[in-house]
Amino acid sequence: MSSELNAYAKATGRNKSDIVKESISLYFWDMKFKEIRKKLSSKAKKAGIVTEEEVFRAVS
Repeated sequence: MSSELNAYAKATGRNKSDIVKESISLYFWDMKFKEIRKKLSSKAKKAGIVTEEEVFRAVS
C-alpha cells in the first residue's frame, strides 16, 4: 500500500499526507452516508415505499 501511495503522490504531484487526509475524510463520509441510507431504507420499507417510482411519488 505504501508503494501505491508513493506512486500516486508522484503521478499527481500531491503530498502523501494530503492524499491520506482526503482518503480518510471520504471514508468517513461514505460510512455516514451508508448509515443514513440504512436507516431511511428501513423507514421507507415500513411505510410501504420500496421502488424508485414510489419514492418519487412520495417526494413529489
